Parts: sequence; structure tokens; C-alpha cells
Amino acid sequence: MGFVKEFKEFAMKGNVMDMAVGVIIGGAFGKIVTSLVEDVLMPVISLATGGVDFRNLFCTFGKIPEGVANNYDALKEAGVSMFAYGAFIQNIIDFLIIALCIFLMIKAMNKITKKKAEEPAPDPEPTAEEKLLGEIRDLLKEKK
Repeated sequence: MGFVKEFKEFAMKGNVMDMAVGVIIGGAFGKIVTSLVEDVLMPVISLATGGVDFRNLFCTFGKIPEGVANNYDALKEAGVSMFAYGAFIQNIIDFLIIALCIFLMIKAMNKITKKKAEEPAPDPEPTAEEKLLGEIRDLLKEKK
């Protein structure tokens, strides 16, 4: 029973729960970025490159089966071995956009944290004990 109790304590710690929330949000964020790349950026890039569809940039190894269309989705579904460098390019663009977004978020968080750190905390009011000790010190100085 000790193992189960230890695991429960570990799983309920704040860091583990924060990490779980981060993973879930990261997954959703990844879907948003993938959609941004596939549905917004890649069509613009394709237009700028003269209509090149990056998903259909590939080289096949071996013979293409009869009746299978010569596009990425159909060949992948048919199990044809291919070198899909267009999908790789798209994944690199996904990664760069995600890295840029994370960089900007961390930069903003650091800026906020730095502002909080720059604000000096007001000096605390001396306690009654400290005031009394200060008065005693002053009286002793006067007697000399």
C-alpha cells in the first residue's frame, strides 16, 4: 500500500499538476499552429512560389500501383514507400512558428517579472522593540 500512497502524493504535487496543464495546453496550441501553417501560411507560400503544393513534394521508391493517384495522400494510403520532403518542409515551418511563439511568450513573461523585481519593496516599519532599542541607544550616546 506504500507504493500507491507515494504515487498519489507525487501525482498531487503542484509541479506535476502544472506540468499536466502545460501539456494539455501545449497540445491545443500545437493544433492551432498547425492550422495556421497548413490553412493560412502554406497557401500564401504556395501562391508566392507559383502554385507549389508542399504536401505533394515527394519522390517514390519503386512502382506506383495501378489505379492509385499520383498524390501524397493517395500514395500514403496505398502504402507506397516515398521520400516526402514537402511534408518535412511543412513540419520545419510548424516548428519555427511554434518556437517563435514560445520565444515571444517567454520574453513577455520575463519583461513582466523584471518589472516586478525592479519595484523596490518599501522599508518595513520598525517594530516597537526596535524603536525602544533605538531610544536606549540614543540615551546612552547622550550620557557620554
